[in-house]
Amino acid sequence: MLKTENDIIRLVKEDKWMMDILFSAQSLNLPDWWVCAGFVRSKIWDTLHGFTERTPIPDIDVIYFDERNVAEAEEKKLEERLRAIHPNVPWSVKNEARMHLKNEIPPYTSSVDAMSKFPETATALGLKLDENNSVVLAAPCGIQDVLNFEVKPTPFFAETKERAAVYEGRIMKKNWMSIWNKIKVSHLH
Repeated sequence: MLKTENDIIRLVKEDKWMMDILFSAQSLNLPDWWVCAGFVRSKIWDTLHGFTERTPIPDIDVIYFDERNVAEAEEKKLEERLRAIHPNVPWSVKNEARMHLKNEIPPYTSSVDAMSKFPETATALGLKLDENNSVVLAAPCGIQDVLNFEVKPTPFFAETKERAAVYEGRIMKKNWMSIWNKIKVSHLH
């Protein structure tokens, strides 16, 4: 049963594919790196729904925070390095020290700060390996929503009409309820 952050960490440690992904991301030696979002959320929901097969996810999000090199081309190089390790994985690498410009918001202070400003609380999750190769979980909005199948906007996305519209658009586009029938979606309008 999944009830605590340690339960989630144990679940990840028992998943050879997830550990391979984490070791691959770690091999890039990026500052403040995490594999986040659907990579974590989908595993939790698959497990809680009793699925025996992994739900395919559109991409594996690797984020990091490096103010010294914010060139988008650097992210593409890092994706190529990951594809050399796992060619069939849909890698997406983003430097959160740059993403505030794309999103037209104040700068993030770290990768975890960026995660806290993802659209949904259930997606504001990240995993990495520490210097001892222990799995670390970041959950800046907590784990209760993901464990309770609740899709809600993060406080950041509930703040303005524009962000609320982005959240609502993602809910429609992602259509998670067609995959995980136990989830409950909170709407902002």
